[in-house]
Amino acid sequence: MTPADLSRTVLHAVRRAVDEDALRAPVPARVRVERTRPGGRGDYACAVALQLAGPAALPAREVAEILRERVQGAPGIGGVEVTGPGFLNFTLGGQDPVDALVRAIGAGGTEYGHGDALAGVTASFAPVGELRARVVTETVERLLRAQGAEVGDRAAGGEALHVVPVPAPDRDLFERLGTDAARWALLRPAPHDRARGAGSGELLVQREGNPLFLVRYAYARTRALSRNAEQLGFGAAYEESVEAPVLGALLADHPGVLAAAARHREPDRVARQLEAVAQAFFDFHDGAPPLPVGDEKPSAAHRSRLALAEAVGTVLAGGLSLLGISAPEVL
Repeated sequence: MTPADLSRTVLHAVRRAVDEDALRAPVPARVRVERTRPGGRGDYACAVALQLAGPAALPAREVAEILRERVQGAPGIGGVEVTGPGFLNFTLGGQDPVDALVRAIGAGGTEYGHGDALAGVTASFAPVGELRARVVTETVERLLRAQGAEVGDRAAGGEALHVVPVPAPDRDLFERLGTDAARWALLRPAPHDRARGAGSGELLVQREGNPLFLVRYAYARTRALSRNAEQLGFGAAYEESVEAPVLGALLADHPGVLAAAARHREPDRVARQLEAVAQAFFDFHDGAPPLPVGDEKPSAAHRSRLALAEAVGTVLAGGLSLLGISAPEVL
Protein backbone atom coordinates (compact mmCIF):
# COMPACT_ATOMS: atom_id res chain seq x y z
CA MET A 1 0.00 0.00 0.00
CA THR A 2 1.40 3.37 -1.05
CA PRO A 3 0.77 6.64 0.86
CA ALA A 4 -1.70 7.64 -1.87
CA ASP A 5 -3.53 4.32 -1.41
CA LEU A 6 -3.65 4.84 2.34
CA SER A 7 -4.93 8.40 1.91
CA ARG A 8 -7.74 7.16 -0.34
CA THR A 9 -8.57 4.37 2.14
CA VAL A 10 -8.94 6.85 5.01
CA LEU A 11 -10.98 9.22 2.85
CA HIS A 12 -13.29 6.31 1.97
CA ALA A 13 -13.69 5.61 5.70
CA VAL A 14 -14.68 9.24 6.29
CA ARG A 15 -17.28 9.09 3.53
CA ARG A 16 -18.62 5.81 4.88
CA ALA A 17 -18.91 7.22 8.40
CA VAL A 18 -20.79 10.26 7.07
CA ASP A 19 -23.06 8.12 4.89
CA GLU A 20 -23.85 5.92 7.88
CA ASP A 21 -24.61 9.04 9.96
CA ALA A 22 -21.92 8.04 12.46
CA LEU A 23 -20.14 11.29 11.69
CA ARG A 24 -21.79 14.58 10.84
CA ALA A 25 -19.11 16.65 9.15
CA PRO A 26 -18.16 17.74 5.63
CA VAL A 27 -16.03 15.20 3.78
CA PRO A 28 -12.64 16.77 3.01
CA ALA A 29 -11.37 16.80 -0.56
CA ARG A 30 -8.18 15.04 0.50
CA VAL A 31 -6.70 13.31 3.53
CA ARG A 32 -3.03 13.76 4.34
CA VAL A 33 -0.94 10.92 5.73
CA GLU A 34 2.68 11.25 6.84
CA ARG A 35 5.43 8.89 7.85
CA THR A 36 5.48 8.39 11.60
CA ARG A 37 8.14 10.45 13.31
CA PRO A 38 10.95 8.75 15.27
CA GLY A 39 9.51 7.25 18.45
CA GLY A 40 5.98 7.22 17.08
CA ARG A 41 3.65 4.30 16.49
CA GLY A 42 3.20 2.40 13.24
CA ASP A 43 4.31 3.31 9.73
CA TYR A 44 2.07 6.29 8.95
CA ALA A 45 0.02 8.81 10.93
CA CYS A 46 -2.99 10.94 10.04
CA ALA A 47 -4.56 13.93 11.83
CA VAL A 48 -7.88 13.96 9.96
CA ALA A 49 -9.84 13.25 13.18
CA LEU A 50 -8.56 16.52 14.68
CA GLN A 51 -9.63 18.31 11.50
CA LEU A 52 -13.16 16.86 11.67
CA ALA A 53 -13.70 17.13 15.42
CA GLY A 54 -14.94 20.75 15.36
CA PRO A 55 -17.49 20.37 12.54
CA ALA A 56 -18.64 17.04 13.99
CA ALA A 57 -19.00 18.52 17.51
CA LEU A 58 -17.21 15.48 18.93
CA PRO A 59 -13.92 14.92 20.75
CA ALA A 60 -11.15 14.17 18.26
CA ARG A 61 -10.42 10.79 19.88
CA GLU A 62 -14.06 9.78 19.40
CA VAL A 63 -13.87 10.76 15.73
CA ALA A 64 -10.65 8.77 15.44
CA GLU A 65 -12.31 5.69 16.92
CA ILE A 66 -15.22 5.99 14.45
CA LEU A 67 -12.72 6.04 11.58
CA ARG A 68 -10.53 3.32 13.08
CA GLU A 69 -13.46 0.90 13.05
CA ARG A 70 -13.96 1.53 9.33
CA VAL A 71 -10.30 1.35 8.31
CA GLN A 72 -9.26 -1.65 10.38
CA GLY A 73 -8.97 -4.74 8.22
CA ALA A 74 -8.72 -2.92 4.89
CA PRO A 75 -6.35 -4.63 2.44
CA GLY A 76 -2.76 -3.66 3.11
CA ILE A 77 -3.42 -2.38 6.64
CA GLY A 78 -2.17 -4.57 9.46
CA GLY A 79 -3.35 -2.43 12.36
CA VAL A 80 -4.75 0.97 13.35
CA GLU A 81 -4.16 2.66 16.70
CA VAL A 82 -5.48 5.93 18.12
CA THR A 83 -2.83 7.93 19.95
CA GLY A 84 -2.52 11.34 21.60
CA PRO A 85 -5.42 13.74 21.18
CA GLY A 86 -6.78 11.77 18.22
CA PHE A 87 -4.09 10.75 15.75
CA LEU A 88 -4.65 7.64 13.65
CA ASN A 89 -1.51 5.51 13.41
CA PHE A 90 -1.32 2.84 10.72
CA THR A 91 0.83 -0.27 10.57
CA LEU A 92 0.93 -1.67 7.09
CA GLY A 93 0.60 -5.37 6.67
CA GLY A 94 -0.89 -8.11 4.59
CA GLN A 95 0.52 -7.66 1.12
CA ASP A 96 4.28 -7.25 0.79
CA PRO A 97 4.75 -3.44 0.57
CA VAL A 98 7.37 -3.77 -2.18
CA ASP A 99 4.99 -5.96 -4.15
CA ALA A 100 2.33 -3.26 -3.79
CA LEU A 101 4.79 -0.63 -5.00
CA VAL A 102 5.88 -2.67 -8.01
CA ARG A 103 2.24 -3.18 -8.96
CA ALA A 104 1.35 0.48 -8.46
CA ILE A 105 4.30 1.68 -10.50
CA GLY A 106 3.55 -0.87 -13.20
CA ALA A 107 -0.04 0.35 -13.38
CA GLY A 108 0.89 4.03 -13.41
CA GLY A 109 3.88 3.75 -15.70
CA THR A 110 5.93 6.92 -16.03
CA GLU A 111 2.91 8.79 -14.63
CA TYR A 112 3.23 7.02 -11.27
CA GLY A 113 2.84 9.78 -8.71
CA HIS A 114 0.57 11.89 -10.91
CA GLY A 115 -2.85 12.37 -9.38
CA ASP A 116 -5.50 14.75 -8.15
CA ALA A 117 -3.76 16.21 -5.09
CA LEU A 118 -4.34 19.72 -6.46
CA ALA A 119 -7.64 19.10 -8.21
CA GLY A 120 -9.75 22.25 -8.07
CA VAL A 121 -6.70 24.51 -7.86
CA THR A 122 -6.36 27.12 -10.60
CA ALA A 123 -3.01 28.77 -11.28
CA SER A 124 -1.65 31.18 -13.85
CA PHE A 125 1.73 32.81 -14.09
CA ALA A 126 3.05 36.11 -15.28
CA PRO A 127 4.96 36.22 -18.58
CA VAL A 128 8.70 35.75 -18.06
CA GLY A 129 11.65 36.47 -20.28
CA GLU A 130 14.68 35.68 -18.16
CA LEU A 131 16.14 32.27 -19.03
CA ARG A 132 16.01 30.50 -15.66
CA ALA A 133 12.66 31.97 -14.64
CA ARG A 134 11.20 30.75 -17.92
CA VAL A 135 12.52 27.20 -17.42
CA VAL A 136 11.41 27.03 -13.77
CA THR A 137 7.95 28.44 -14.52
CA GLU A 138 7.15 26.03 -17.34
CA THR A 139 8.37 23.12 -15.21
CA VAL A 140 6.14 24.22 -12.32
CA GLU A 141 3.22 24.40 -14.74
CA ARG A 142 3.92 20.82 -15.83
CA LEU A 143 4.10 19.67 -12.19
CA LEU A 144 0.82 21.39 -11.37
CA ARG A 145 -0.98 19.78 -14.28
CA ALA A 146 0.35 16.39 -13.22
CA GLN A 147 -1.40 16.90 -9.86
CA GLY A 148 -4.75 17.83 -11.37
CA ALA A 149 -4.46 21.62 -11.18
CA GLU A 150 -5.79 23.80 -13.96
CA VAL A 151 -3.09 26.07 -15.37
CA GLY A 152 -4.13 29.08 -17.40
CA ASP A 153 -2.25 31.04 -20.02
CA ARG A 154 0.43 33.40 -18.82
CA ALA A 155 -0.84 36.93 -18.46
CA ALA A 156 -0.07 40.17 -16.69
CA GLY A 157 -1.13 39.90 -13.07
CA GLY A 158 -0.36 36.20 -12.87
CA GLU A 159 1.81 34.61 -10.22
CA ALA A 160 5.49 35.53 -10.48
CA LEU A 161 7.95 33.00 -9.09
CA HIS A 162 10.99 34.20 -7.16
CA VAL A 163 13.86 32.83 -9.23
CA VAL A 164 17.49 33.94 -9.01
CA PRO A 165 18.53 34.66 -12.61
CA VAL A 166 21.60 33.15 -14.25
CA PRO A 167 24.59 35.49 -14.60
CA ALA A 168 25.04 37.12 -18.00
CA PRO A 169 28.04 34.91 -18.97
CA ASP A 170 25.89 31.76 -18.51
CA ARG A 171 22.97 32.78 -20.70
CA ASP A 172 24.30 30.63 -23.54
CA LEU A 173 24.46 27.46 -21.42
CA PHE A 174 21.90 25.65 -23.60
CA GLU A 175 24.28 26.00 -26.53
CA ARG A 176 27.30 24.95 -24.45
CA LEU A 177 25.76 22.17 -22.32
CA GLY A 178 22.83 20.96 -24.38
CA THR A 179 19.20 20.87 -23.28
CA ASP A 180 19.40 18.13 -20.64
CA ALA A 181 22.42 19.39 -18.69
CA ALA A 182 21.28 23.00 -18.98
CA ARG A 183 17.83 22.22 -17.60
CA TRP A 184 19.31 20.22 -14.72
CA ALA A 185 21.69 23.09 -13.93
CA LEU A 186 18.77 25.51 -13.73
CA LEU A 187 16.27 23.26 -11.92
CA ARG A 188 18.41 21.29 -9.43
CA PRO A 189 19.12 24.26 -7.10
CA ALA A 190 16.12 25.75 -5.31
CA PRO A 191 14.66 28.62 -7.36
CA HIS A 192 15.72 31.15 -4.70
CA ASP A 193 19.32 29.86 -4.79
CA ARG A 194 21.92 30.64 -7.41
CA ALA A 195 22.33 28.03 -10.15
CA ARG A 196 25.86 27.06 -9.17
CA GLY A 197 28.14 25.50 -11.73
CA ALA A 198 25.72 26.23 -14.56
CA GLY A 199 28.49 27.33 -16.87
CA SER A 200 31.31 25.04 -15.75
CA GLY A 201 30.56 22.00 -17.89
CA GLU A 202 30.80 19.66 -14.87
CA LEU A 203 27.37 18.26 -15.71
CA LEU A 204 28.80 16.80 -18.90
CA VAL A 205 31.28 14.59 -17.04
CA GLN A 206 30.40 10.88 -17.29
CA ARG A 207 30.94 9.83 -13.69
CA GLU A 208 28.74 9.10 -10.70
CA GLY A 209 29.90 12.24 -8.93
CA ASN A 210 27.85 14.13 -11.51
CA PRO A 211 24.27 13.92 -10.15
CA LEU A 212 22.65 14.16 -13.58
CA PHE A 213 24.82 11.33 -14.86
CA LEU A 214 24.04 9.29 -11.73
CA VAL A 215 20.28 9.55 -12.32
CA ARG A 216 20.43 8.83 -16.03
CA TYR A 217 22.99 6.06 -15.57
CA ALA A 218 20.70 4.39 -13.01
CA TYR A 219 17.86 4.49 -15.52
CA ALA A 220 20.10 3.12 -18.31
CA ARG A 221 21.28 0.38 -15.96
CA THR A 222 17.72 -0.75 -15.25
CA ARG A 223 17.08 -1.01 -18.98
CA ALA A 224 20.32 -2.95 -19.50
CA LEU A 225 19.28 -5.39 -16.77
CA SER A 226 16.02 -6.08 -18.61
CA ARG A 227 17.84 -6.65 -21.89
CA ASN A 228 20.41 -8.94 -20.27
CA ALA A 229 17.72 -10.91 -18.45
CA GLU A 230 15.90 -11.45 -21.73
CA GLN A 231 19.09 -12.87 -23.21
CA LEU A 232 19.29 -15.24 -20.23
CA GLY A 233 15.72 -16.36 -20.86
CA PHE A 234 13.79 -14.77 -18.01
CA GLY A 235 11.81 -11.65 -17.26
CA ALA A 236 10.62 -9.57 -14.35
CA ALA A 237 7.95 -10.98 -12.02
CA TYR A 238 7.56 -10.15 -8.35
CA GLU A 239 7.29 -13.63 -6.85
CA GLU A 240 9.01 -13.42 -3.47
CA SER A 241 9.77 -10.71 -0.96
CA VAL A 242 12.69 -8.39 -1.68
CA GLU A 243 14.44 -6.69 1.22
CA ALA A 244 15.01 -3.09 0.10
CA PRO A 245 13.69 -0.79 2.86
CA VAL A 246 15.45 2.42 1.79
CA LEU A 247 14.62 2.03 -1.89
CA GLY A 248 11.06 0.98 -1.07
CA ALA A 249 10.52 3.99 1.17
CA LEU A 250 11.77 6.37 -1.52
CA LEU A 251 9.50 4.85 -4.16
CA ALA A 252 6.55 5.01 -1.76
CA ASP A 253 7.28 8.67 -1.05
CA HIS A 254 7.55 9.62 -4.72
CA PRO A 255 3.88 10.69 -5.19
CA GLY A 256 4.12 12.91 -2.12
CA VAL A 257 7.33 14.50 -3.39
CA LEU A 258 5.74 15.32 -6.74
CA ALA A 259 2.70 16.84 -5.04
CA ALA A 260 4.88 18.92 -2.71
CA ALA A 261 7.06 20.11 -5.60
CA ALA A 262 3.95 21.34 -7.40
CA ARG A 263 2.33 22.86 -4.32
CA HIS A 264 5.47 24.77 -3.27
CA ARG A 265 6.63 25.60 -6.82
CA GLU A 266 9.95 23.84 -6.22
CA PRO A 267 11.10 21.54 -9.05
CA ASP A 268 14.37 20.98 -7.18
CA ARG A 269 12.48 18.59 -4.88
CA VAL A 270 11.96 16.28 -7.84
CA ALA A 271 15.64 16.44 -8.82
CA ARG A 272 16.76 15.63 -5.28
CA GLN A 273 14.27 12.77 -5.10
CA LEU A 274 15.63 11.27 -8.31
CA GLU A 275 19.18 11.49 -6.99
CA ALA A 276 18.16 9.68 -3.81
CA VAL A 277 16.31 6.97 -5.76
CA ALA A 278 19.30 6.47 -8.07
CA GLN A 279 21.75 6.13 -5.19
CA ALA A 280 19.46 3.74 -3.32
CA PHE A 281 19.09 1.68 -6.50
CA PHE A 282 22.84 1.24 -6.86
CA ASP A 283 23.13 0.29 -3.17
CA PHE A 284 20.36 -2.29 -3.68
CA HIS A 285 21.87 -3.53 -6.96
CA ASP A 286 25.32 -4.02 -5.44
CA GLY A 287 23.94 -5.84 -2.41
CA ALA A 288 21.44 -8.11 -4.21
CA PRO A 289 22.14 -8.29 -7.97
CA PRO A 290 19.00 -8.80 -10.09
CA LEU A 291 20.91 -11.04 -12.51
CA PRO A 292 22.48 -14.44 -11.79
CA VAL A 293 26.19 -14.37 -10.99
CA GLY A 294 28.57 -17.09 -12.15
CA ASP A 295 26.88 -20.48 -12.39
CA GLU A 296 23.63 -19.32 -10.76
CA LYS A 297 20.39 -20.12 -12.51
CA PRO A 298 17.60 -17.52 -12.76
CA SER A 299 15.31 -17.88 -9.78
CA ALA A 300 12.25 -16.27 -8.24
CA ALA A 301 14.60 -14.01 -6.31
CA HIS A 302 16.20 -12.76 -9.53
CA ARG A 303 12.82 -12.20 -11.20
CA SER A 304 11.58 -10.28 -8.16
CA ARG A 305 14.70 -8.10 -7.94
CA LEU A 306 14.42 -7.39 -11.64
CA ALA A 307 10.80 -6.33 -11.18
CA LEU A 308 11.90 -3.85 -8.52
CA ALA A 309 14.72 -2.60 -10.76
CA GLU A 310 12.29 -2.02 -13.62
CA ALA A 311 10.00 -0.11 -11.27
CA VAL A 312 12.93 2.12 -10.34
CA GLY A 313 13.62 2.78 -14.01
CA THR A 314 10.00 3.75 -14.56
CA VAL A 315 10.09 6.25 -11.69
CA LEU A 316 13.37 7.77 -12.86
CA ALA A 317 12.11 8.15 -16.43
CA GLY A 318 8.87 9.73 -15.24
CA GLY A 319 10.65 12.17 -12.95
CA LEU A 320 13.12 13.23 -15.63
CA SER A 321 10.23 13.74 -18.04
CA LEU A 322 8.57 16.16 -15.61
CA LEU A 323 11.81 18.14 -15.55
CA GLY A 324 11.94 18.14 -19.34
CA ILE A 325 15.07 15.96 -19.39
CA SER A 326 15.53 12.88 -21.55
CA ALA A 327 16.21 9.39 -20.19
CA PRO A 328 18.45 7.58 -22.70
CA GLU A 329 18.51 3.79 -22.50
CA VAL A 330 22.23 3.68 -23.26
CA LEU A 331 24.91 6.05 -21.94
